[in-house]
Amino acid sequence: MAPRTRNPGSEWLALSAPDPLQIHRLWAREQLAPIPSGRLWLAVEVGLMRSVDAMQRIGPDGLGPVLVYPSAELAWWLVPPGGGELLADLPRLTVRSKGWMLRCPPADRYIDGLGWLEKPDGSGRLTDPAALGAAFGPGGHRLQAGAFC
Repeated sequence: MAPRTRNPGSEWLALSAPDPLQIHRLWAREQLAPIPSGRLWLAVEVGLMRSVDAMQRIGPDGLGPVLVYPSAELAWWLVPPGGGELLADLPRLTVRSKGWMLRCPPADRYIDGLGWLEKPDGSGRLTDPAALGAAFGPGGHRLQAGAFC
């Protein structure tokens, strides 16, 4: 089998870990890699269907990476490390603390049922916690008609 070309989103994810080479080794063996929350991003855990709805409310230009695990009906949004404070009081969201391990596949494929609904692109783009909070807050933020045209 020919070696895989490195994906910019996967490279960025690996740089989130203390040992990026180990992350790539795990992915080469088709294993999930435990990447600690807090270095480049925090993980915010939410139900999958609520996440899909929130993605539509936020719109494609406001989305950062979103990891999904459909069989467990879970999703994890990646937000800036300081963004957890804005989201702490929202009961539908669980902000994972610094050091919490997110089991990640590479950006370009699913492993063990986990994959990226919104893929990391290598730019470091994350979801704005204020937009995420508005999408999950009381009433939820709604885009204006025609926002996707």
